[in-house]
Amino acid sequence: MRLRGTRSSAKIGDDVPQRSGGEPWLRVPDADRTFGTFADLNLIGVWTLYVKEVRRFLKVFSQTVLAPVITALLFFAIFALALGGSRRTIGDLPFLEFLAPGLVMMTVAQNAFANTSSSLMIAKIQGNIVDYLMPPLSPGELLFGLVAGGMTRGIVVCLAVAAALAPFVPIRPVHLPLAVYTVFAASAILSLAGVLAGLWSEKFDHMAGVTNFVVTPLAFLSGTFYSISDLPEPFHILALANPFFYMIDGFRCALTGHADGAIWIGVLLLAVVTAGLWWAALQLLRSGYKLKA
Repeated sequence: MRLRGTRSSAKIGDDVPQRSGGEPWLRVPDADRTFGTFADLNLIGVWTLYVKEVRRFLKVFSQTVLAPVITALLFFAIFALALGGSRRTIGDLPFLEFLAPGLVMMTVAQNAFANTSSSLMIAKIQGNIVDYLMPPLSPGELLFGLVAGGMTRGIVVCLAVAAALAPFVPIRPVHLPLAVYTVFAASAILSLAGVLAGLWSEKFDHMAGVTNFVVTPLAFLSGTFYSISDLPEPFHILALANPFFYMIDGFRCALTGHADGAIWIGVLLLAVVTAGLWWAALQLLRSGYKLKA
């Protein structure tokens, strides 16, 4: 006899049973249903995890939202005042209008990554990772809740930084669907990357290494502060291989109409990277990688 609200065979790290039809929990006989929802999804559990992740970063609003706004404004002030950015142009576009979308997307990426990676890292260090593992959530549901929380932080920071820059440069989307897509894709990619980093890291030094030697260099060397069309070979080719470039270039095109690369390639690449990172994170969660002794 099964108790409602339990899903003993879906614990993280255990083998998830495959039902006829492919994915686990996609086709569940009525007799085996636990939650009475489509594909027997634990919607209440996913919502609870999502709310917990959102409340976690809102509780320290000054660190998670206000600090990125101040950082973006400092970058903007340095380029506008100290480096004479107000007199420069990139093609026909004033430099500060070129710069603003890059600053917005850079803060989105960094904060989406920080949210999911810190959630798992702190839980492992403090020993309360069991709070993620014991609830009746499948690996996919756990991953969705974590990523949704990271995406929410990225989107909130995006709106906050854009509002802070709006008095200085026009923030008016030329292509609204593209702007929405790039923000959501960038938030999802970095949230998934944060999950992978959080699973791999065993101490704060590991996480700092990923942030300092992977995320930050990729963000800074992605055309945030300059046009990659000015780069000599082979640096131009290397820039085109950077997924961060397509996040920033797509968002910049959506706001200003200026693009350094092929937008359709960027749209497809972001979708492929998102799917690949989702698959990788899901496999690690299913195996209990560095979560179970």
